[in-house]
Parts: sequence; C-alpha cells; structure tokens
Amino acid sequence: MLILDANAALVLSLHEAGFKELQGAEPAAPPLLWSETRSVLHVNVYRGLISSQEAKRSLELIGSGAIKEHRHPRLGHEAWRIAGELGWAKTYDAEYLALAALAGARLVTFDRRLVRAAERLGLVAGFEPPR
Repeated sequence: MLILDANAALVLSLHEAGFKELQGAEPAAPPLLWSETRSVLHVNVYRGLISSQEAKRSLELIGSGAIKEHRHPRLGHEAWRIAGELGWAKTYDAEYLALAALAGARLVTFDRRLVRAAERLGLVAGFEPPR
C-alpha cells in the first residue's frame, strides 16, 4: 500500500499517464484527500492557472477509485500527536503521515517538507514527479 497526499494525487491526476505509474501498488489516502484536492483545483481554476476541463478531468480521476479511501480509528489521535511532535499548528498534513505510520506504508508526496517530516518520524516518503 502507498499513501498519497493531495499534492501527489493532484500532480498525477493532471499528468497524461494519470495513476498508471502506481498500478498494483494499492494507492490509498485518508478521507481528507478528496476535499483538499477539490479545493486546490477550484482555487487554480479561479486564478486561471488551469481550465475547468482540466480540473474536471482531475476530479474524475481522483474520484474514479484509483485511490482507495483508508480510514483508521486512531487517525485523528495520531495526526494530533504527530503535529505536536513536529511543532505544526495544523493537523492536515499530519493526517497523511499518521496514516502512513498506522498502515506501515510509504508516503507518496512531492512536498519536501512532508518528506523531511516523514524521515524525522522514521517513515519512508518521496516520489519522482512524472515527466
């Protein structure tokens, strides 16, 4: 299983190959991913950075079931703990780290801050952007 953060899901969904690079890897994410990606896409359309058609395609790919929603009963508690340990005011990004830790999975992200945080917690994280 791979845990995708919103950043990775968005990059992959806007890339021509989509999620094909992750076939067989069981990509999953906490429930937060879908509202976070929807919000980022809306902001990017609003700012004229992407077209509404690109956003719609991205939303369809993200919602297609390529990424499985993975809930864990201790997700909120663990995200709270991790945010505190890392000195973060918000728990959003900590949810991805928490789910990776609880599931014993690798975190897929293009966010260097999250990669550094994962390494600090003893987790494996990172991914090369598609070309």
